[in-house]
Amino acid sequence: MAGKHIAFAGPVIHSLPNTDLEILPLALLVINPAGVITTFIKSISRSDLTLALPIVDPETTTLHLLAPDQFLIPGFVDTHNHAPQWAQRGLGQGMQILDWLSALTFPNEAKFADPAYAKTIYARCVDGLLRQGITTASYYGSAHGAATRVLADLCLAKGQRAFVGKCNMNRNAPGYYCDASVEESLQVTEECIAHIRGIDPDGRLVKHVLTPRFAISCDDELLKGLGEIAKRNDDLPIQTHFNEAEQEMEATKGLFPGFENEVDLYESFGLLGRRSILAHCCYMSGYEMERIKQLGCGVAHCPVSNMTVGGGFMAAPVRAFMKAGIKVGLGTDSGGGFSSSILDAMRQAMIASYAREVASKGEDKGLSIAEVFYLATLGGAEVCCLEDKIGNFAVGKEFDAVLVGTRGEHEGVMTMVEEGDRLETVFEKFVMTGDDRNMVQVYVQGRLVKGS
Repeated sequence: MAGKHIAFAGPVIHSLPNTDLEILPLALLVINPAGVITTFIKSISRSDLTLALPIVDPETTTLHLLAPDQFLIPGFVDTHNHAPQWAQRGLGQGMQILDWLSALTFPNEAKFADPAYAKTIYARCVDGLLRQGITTASYYGSAHGAATRVLADLCLAKGQRAFVGKCNMNRNAPGYYCDASVEESLQVTEECIAHIRGIDPDGRLVKHVLTPRFAISCDDELLKGLGEIAKRNDDLPIQTHFNEAEQEMEATKGLFPGFENEVDLYESFGLLGRRSILAHCCYMSGYEMERIKQLGCGVAHCPVSNMTVGGGFMAAPVRAFMKAGIKVGLGTDSGGGFSSSILDAMRQAMIASYAREVASKGEDKGLSIAEVFYLATLGGAEVCCLEDKIGNFAVGKEFDAVLVGTRGEHEGVMTMVEEGDRLETVFEKFVMTGDDRNMVQVYVQGRLVKGS
């Protein structure tokens, strides 16, 4: 019922700021009509629950008592996603990044000149991510202003928390898919910013994100203009690709011979800071690591695409980022990544980290389930500078959550839950073998966006 509080009583699992899991067998969450958590009782017995329920006034609150096979987790955060590539996921595996762009991606993204086509694909994309528990996504749109505005409208209408960016690219792209000029690229960007502020004035769900595709596709004047927009709009996030593959890095140095590395390049144009989301970061010097830490940039770790498309075939040094205090989250990078599932990204992040551990003779320790879950939730929120709103459960934060089911019609192909399994064991089975069939309901800002 509109205007009512909602409450959940049952198992809750979320991450703490130190990456530890907090597993609560029986907790009580109350959310107000604005989608904000007002009560969080972390430990309560079944007998005490009856005493606590007066907090939950049935006249003003809808109470959900979780079934024994269910638990709540925070919604997933996808820090790097290419919405126009929804229909090309899985194509071009093993190709070098620049070849993949020319042969597959640019022709595909050029289709988004048609807003009707864009609406069809983007609707499927947003629905698909919500179905998989991705309550927040940082989207690269196409280079088209109209299509980018369509994506923002859909995110808001469907209730997904999103950063939406018009992709800026005025060189090293085919004539049929390239910004006509610096002026046109910046003007369309400003129009998209104005549109998104018009449909969501407070930026509660949707914001524009400045999106230079990468330095290869932007000349000096375009990067300078985007930096000036960033300076005038200190609320806007910024995203770009960064040290993704050796082919890309060498091409960048050839176009910008005055810079030894991408950190100095992007910083010189005013595009690096705490609002910056740097995708990939697979090849990082000590200087670059230290500089992005000092600047407060976040890293979007995309282990699926890094190991399958782009020519890098190298996962980012996530353990080193975490030790250095650099913000890290997970990105599906679909369609470079063949999967749009954050669960798959979590699993691949673990596998890639094990490979790094072997290669480093044990010095670069592999990631645990608790750590990759942190990257998928609170870590991603930190990368997007949203940790004060989402990422885990706390009084004052907004309720972005997934209700997970593990038995009966919601079991899917997840490893079966047996009598006597502890909650930690059930959670591990879900992370390693679950999928969207286990996601019974999805909430964003207290609004039910999947399930019934």
